[in-house]
Amino acid sequence: MKILLIEDDAVTAEYLAKALAESGHVVEHASDGLAGLNEAMTGDFDVLIVDRMLPSLDGLSIIETLRKAGRDTPVLILSALDEVEERVKGLRAGGDDYLTKPFSFAELNARVEVLANRRRIGTGPTTKLRVGDLELDLLTRQVHRGKRKIDLKAREFALLEYLMRHAGQVVTRTMLFESVWDFNFDPKTNVIDVHISRLRKKIDEGEEKPLIQTVRGAGYVLRAD
Repeated sequence: MKILLIEDDAVTAEYLAKALAESGHVVEHASDGLAGLNEAMTGDFDVLIVDRMLPSLDGLSIIETLRKAGRDTPVLILSALDEVEERVKGLRAGGDDYLTKPFSFAELNARVEVLANRRRIGTGPTTKLRVGDLELDLLTRQVHRGKRKIDLKAREFALLEYLMRHAGQVVTRTMLFESVWDFNFDPKTNVIDVHISRLRKKIDEGEEKPLIQTVRGAGYVLRAD
């Protein structure tokens, strides 16, 4: 697919452009907001990756201008601002997804592909994930199991989001390290097991049907059946 990357940080831009190209995408890059807006308005792109803070014109202003002009190209916002209010602002401005820095390329690439596929089949952005009676709200960052509200720490929320996005699939510890922790797998550490145990206690304790299951020798799976 053809992607426009609007990112002013040279190191980040070079890394993403190279990684996306190696994944088979055609990438054009703009290093400031006005140049990026011009490219987005005149070019034909499958997805835009827009940094939140940019020189000359910020990312949200770019998105708002595009939407007012009737341009519906999917936009993935990159930002170091991870507060709920900032996510809401980004989505309300017309962004389709919001990824906070630092991030793993694997997750960014997956989100880009989801946005492109969503546009092809004509569906809107997903703001809630559901598996059985478990619901995760990406905007408010609230989690409920049935009527019970579950309070999660930031890492627990990210871990649950990854499991729910891959519901029914076995995810390995390596996959979790690279996508949720963003560093290479260390077979000697038990950090994954500790976090899964804490998450399972919050999600499944007292419930008739556990959702988070351990697949011995392979990893973990979240499923309702």
